[in-house]
Amino acid sequence: MESVTKRYPDGTVAVDQLSLDIPDRAITVLVGPSGCGKTTTLRMINRMVEPSDGSILIDGMDIRQQPVNTLRRSMGYVIQNAGLFQHRTILDNIATVPRLLGWSKQEARARAAELMERVGLDATLAKRYPYQLSGGQQQRVGVARALAADPPVLLMDEPFSAVDPVVRKGLQDELLRIQDELGKTIVFVTHDIDEAVKLGTMVAVLRTGGRLAQFSPPAELLSAPADSFVEDFLGADRGIRRLSFFPSGRLELQTAPIVGIDADAAKIASRAEAPYLLVTDLDGKPLGWSEPERLTAGAIDRDQLIDHGRPFLPGTDSLRTALDGSVLSPTGWAVAVDGQGRAVGVVSQQVIGEAIRAAHGQVAQDLGVKAAR
Repeated sequence: MESVTKRYPDGTVAVDQLSLDIPDRAITVLVGPSGCGKTTTLRMINRMVEPSDGSILIDGMDIRQQPVNTLRRSMGYVIQNAGLFQHRTILDNIATVPRLLGWSKQEARARAAELMERVGLDATLAKRYPYQLSGGQQQRVGVARALAADPPVLLMDEPFSAVDPVVRKGLQDELLRIQDELGKTIVFVTHDIDEAVKLGTMVAVLRTGGRLAQFSPPAELLSAPADSFVEDFLGADRGIRRLSFFPSGRLELQTAPIVGIDADAAKIASRAEAPYLLVTDLDGKPLGWSEPERLTAGAIDRDQLIDHGRPFLPGTDSLRTALDGSVLSPTGWAVAVDGQGRAVGVVSQQVIGEAIRAAHGQVAQDLGVKAAR
């Protein structure tokens, strides 16, 4: 996008001199307050809205050099509430664009069935109609329909904003999984900074009036906001969000405070110096915490245990997840588990805090090196 402007007849400027180099095979998120031109920018990419000035090029070719219908059919487009055809079955909704491109009904439906599986939709839903599906299922259909003709570019306009938080998280995770498999060039519009940080390879923060405030990877956005506007938009808890980019793999875990539910008196006594012991079941999965003196060898009462909070997977989850686990635990200790949910260690808030400070120091050092270059 080269100096793209959208000016309406009444003089309103929705997008003002916007220049962006959107990377290939990555997710670029447009985020900002209401009236910042996010959706207008997205719609100019497929010419649903025509720019007043400037140029938009895809792989070096100006989008105005091809017929508008050809351009739009070369891009997937997903909107809020999916925008499905209510009189068509799920299978035929997904097959819409391939049919418009001249595919046979058999080919289009075969592609639709393949995509239902890819986006996590059960094959039994194929002959149902949109009104028979939940909101989350409808959004999955919308994503499948946008992918049906295998477009290189996918435009997504607040596609998950109308569903509840649990479904939204699932849809975000599904999009990341699909993107990892397919590697599309995705432009994603949202007003939710948490969604932008989670999904974006690059994040463009727009000001009211359609001016670019900052364009950078999420980790850099959170660590070095360009100005007070970006800092205020990110919110007071941007430091917590930033922890999502710090790995937990180097946390020093302790195994001594862990005992099995069948532990004998000698084992419990050998761990008595710890203020709390984590009790696991016979498979090694965490059950809860207890003060050592409250444990009865060979007859540990599960109902007397203190909640162990939310476990984390070291090396997979971030320091934010580990810190969250320690905060949720009344003992102040987070529980680390392996892929099967078995406890592999525990870590205190103090150790997590030291790891956070070390990570901040490394980032500062890396930024210093970058600035010197």
